[in-house]
Amino acid sequence: MPEPILLEIKDGIALITLNRPEQLNALNYALIDQLMAALDRIEGDAAVRAVILTGAGERAFSAGADIKEFSHSVKQGAAVAVRDFVRRGQAMTARLEAFKKPIIAAVNGLAFGGGCEITEAVHLAIASDRALFAKPEIKLGMPPTFGGTQRLPRLAGRKRGLELLLAGDPFPPEHAREIGLINQIVPQDQLLTAAHELAGRITRHSPVAGTITAVTRGLNMPIAEGLLVESEQFAALVPSRDLAEGLAAWKERRPAKCVGA
Repeated sequence: MPEPILLEIKDGIALITLNRPEQLNALNYALIDQLMAALDRIEGDAAVRAVILTGAGERAFSAGADIKEFSHSVKQGAAVAVRDFVRRGQAMTARLEAFKKPIIAAVNGLAFGGGCEITEAVHLAIASDRALFAKPEIKLGMPPTFGGTQRLPRLAGRKRGLELLLAGDPFPPEHAREIGLINQIVPQDQLLTAAHELAGRITRHSPVAGTITAVTRGLNMPIAEGLLVESEQFAALVPSRDLAEGLAAWKERRPAKCVGA
């Protein structure tokens, strides 16, 4: 059996590929576990500055959870289904959302269910003009369980989010961009190029973990508490070489060098 996750590291960018193209990159338990392991591996690798996450093949980013596998857990009762399926999926999206290096989803096709929830959780997303999104869990008689009931309304607004969650209809990348689910749309054959270009625009600067942490935590707090997080993240950077270099470069009217903390 092929590995469900492919990992390639080049020029400071980690490319993670969901690799079950014959199953439309459905998120079975092994794939989720290996994705988490890949994130563990690259988080501590100083050479990796940004991450691109995409799907194998031409048809799907991910069509969602592996329903056949999930249904076996459901047959064993709520406790097993919550433990094996819900907690695993929520841990995955929480890990993506809180990851300290920027993660860019390159959505190359269907992003249904859990595939859409991954897109909601990552920091940035580019979709091909062939991408298609949906929240079809309602058709199975259930809500999204990988964070979709929480993140999508925060992105789209309560009413627009509820319409997508309750109707379950597919929506095109143009609507995904309108509601803030993705950043841009590009032709299919330019998707990875565009993702690498965006990653390059990010990695030319000093590490951005403080910014990601402040935004991710602050969105779920009252603004006064979020401002404290912002202050904490800045304070942690005050003694850093990157801040010293950035200030020196500004004074000397030259581009700043990325020197590391």
